[in-house]
Amino acid sequence: MPPIPHTCNFCGKTIPVGTGMMHVKVDGTILWFCSAKCRKYMLRYHKDPKRLKWTKSYMRVR
Repeated sequence: MPPIPHTCNFCGKTIPVGTGMMHVKVDGTILWFCSAKCRKYMLRYHKDPKRLKWTKSYMRVR
């Protein structure tokens, strides 16, 4: 059975198998990120993805 590709928790982009970053929070929640940019914007800068033009959630709102 082939591995299932994940989606980025910030931008919504599909992450190819074997790439991306996994972040495990203290409560056990697993977050997947496609790039360091997405990881920093979510965890360090606490940005809202609906307000950034390059995310899929922005495109759904507009």
